[in-house]
Amino acid sequence: MRRTMTPISASLAQRAAPIDELGRAIGRGAKSVGDAQRDDGHWVYPLEADATIPAEYVLLKHFIGEVDRDVEAKLAPYLRATQGDHGGWPLWHGGPLDISCSVKAYFALKAIGDSADAPHMAKARAAILAAGGAERANVFTRILLAMFEQVPWHAVPTMPVEIMNLPRWFPFHLDKVSYWSRTVIVPLLVIMSMKPRPVAGCTLSVRELFRDDPATIRDWLKPASPTLLGNGFMWLDWVVRRVEPLFPASGRKRAIERAIKFVDERLNGEDGLGAIYPAMANALVAYRCVGVAEDDPRMIDAKRSIEKLVVFDGVEHPFVQPCLSPIWDTGLAAHAMLESDDPTAIERACAGLDWLVSRQVLDVMGDWAVQRPHVRPGGWAFQYANPHYPDVDDTAVVAMAMHRADPKKYALPIARAAEWIRGIQSRDGGWGAFDADNDHYELNHIPFADHGALLDPSTADVTARCISFLAQLGHGHEDAAVARAVQYLRNEQEEDGSWFGRWGSNYVYGTWSVLCALNAAGVPSDDPCVRKAAAWLASRQRADGGWGEDGHSYYEGKPTGAAEVSTASQTAWAVLGLMAAGEVDHPAVARGVEYLVDTQNDAGGWDERHYTAVGFPRVFYLRYHGYAAYFPLWALARYRSLQRTNSRTPVYGM
Repeated sequence: MRRTMTPISASLAQRAAPIDELGRAIGRGAKSVGDAQRDDGHWVYPLEADATIPAEYVLLKHFIGEVDRDVEAKLAPYLRATQGDHGGWPLWHGGPLDISCSVKAYFALKAIGDSADAPHMAKARAAILAAGGAERANVFTRILLAMFEQVPWHAVPTMPVEIMNLPRWFPFHLDKVSYWSRTVIVPLLVIMSMKPRPVAGCTLSVRELFRDDPATIRDWLKPASPTLLGNGFMWLDWVVRRVEPLFPASGRKRAIERAIKFVDERLNGEDGLGAIYPAMANALVAYRCVGVAEDDPRMIDAKRSIEKLVVFDGVEHPFVQPCLSPIWDTGLAAHAMLESDDPTAIERACAGLDWLVSRQVLDVMGDWAVQRPHVRPGGWAFQYANPHYPDVDDTAVVAMAMHRADPKKYALPIARAAEWIRGIQSRDGGWGAFDADNDHYELNHIPFADHGALLDPSTADVTARCISFLAQLGHGHEDAAVARAVQYLRNEQEEDGSWFGRWGSNYVYGTWSVLCALNAAGVPSDDPCVRKAAAWLASRQRADGGWGEDGHSYYEGKPTGAAEVSTASQTAWAVLGLMAAGEVDHPAVARGVEYLVDTQNDAGGWDERHYTAVGFPRVFYLRYHGYAAYFPLWALARYRSLQRTNSRTPVYGM
């Protein structure tokens, strides 16, 4: 519910009543975040993707013959509610129809028992056919359809399991793709090699979603990119497809064994392979392919890891999460609570940080060590447990919160985090999310990579977080790693002054992240790149005083920093970014603060249905339910802090 407040004009700092209202808003926000804290000190909010994940979950249960009709009945309302007015399903709230998501959602609802003649199903079917039919779906969707015998296996690119036997110098090797690609692909290679069928009695079909008979379609595959390299990979796929039957059985057996060993070593208990749903589901099916018994501990863990992603409580409709986000939520919530400058909130933040200490990965040389074998581990993962795959972004955020809370108490985890982050800086001066130098861009042209998210190169937002962390520790331009990273950010700035946001939507997120980093690193607020970025942020403010940006901005030629509605989290980022640029007294900041105060709900949080984060641009978007809780609190509290002091820029890295 939107609160009705006394209007706040341009100068909040000079009006006692609004300042009092600001303090009350901060207090309500801190209480709301505090109330969400778990008993052991950590925070974890629901993490929502699109209809794809719950749809895949439903279809997986049918494929393996373990259907739970009660759970399906609870998930069905989410699938129905997320259908768009256009008839299909979008990748983000209010977005356009996505053919792959729509095919999976329709398929899942039909599996649950919705009649194909029901109005919502008929509308969906018409929309899918108008968009080109299920034959236009992406590679991962066609693999799912092949498993259910809806399309032939030649509808998907060739990915022989013998990839597991390739040497590292070979043009394609698993070490050259991202962590998420690696964990998804390895068990998928087993599946594509053994081509499993649904459990006996499963007769699900969605042939009505195809414009043409799948058995007669010949041109399933198209280059991932219309380039000479893309066409070359298409030719290679044609060759491999024809010689694959000649591969020796011994090599295939050895490759499958290596794939299963890879999964076994990274199964991660009940937190699952890679701690992400697609990898977990593939691991489960791969185990069934090779005959792992149902009572085998590996199989039990694989199933339990998937069930832990279903969220029933605290959401409008139950759904299945793509993964869990406790480290990220706890680190960011701790920052917001520390910023609020309330003794109780600070105590709660420190309880969260104490919980995080034991989650630091100190003894597992994960996949990142292939590129940096002599670097000691010291990072945090995104999920409760994922020791092979700590990520740079979480590590920097957590360590910064520890440093601002108590640098002496947390000296050891901070030092190990800094050592690890320094050790995996990429050669271009930036940082990727999980690996160093994961930039083999030629692999984005293989037919399998039609999603365009195969790699983990350096990005501006992750690099900014690393600069912020190192600078907060006292390392400025004199530090070689920081200097190289700042130059990387300068090189990455867009013509209009913004920065691309790889992990948050989008240019508002990227620009906020970089402005915080530049401020922490000592780049003066009158530097041309800072001035240009601040001007861009101010120019994107909406008439209601907020900021908004949706998934359209990830498509070439679409407006950046723009959407039809404002959101609390993106408004908070813009306000924080402008303050980092020294613009605490800018009218846009006051209007942004007014927007946040005015839109706070009675529970102390902010209502936000729109997606403000991204897993993979143009493919997979995210709604962090915690973003509308801790980021607005953070922005309001920082604004109050800067109004109380002579300083006009933050002293912390974020």
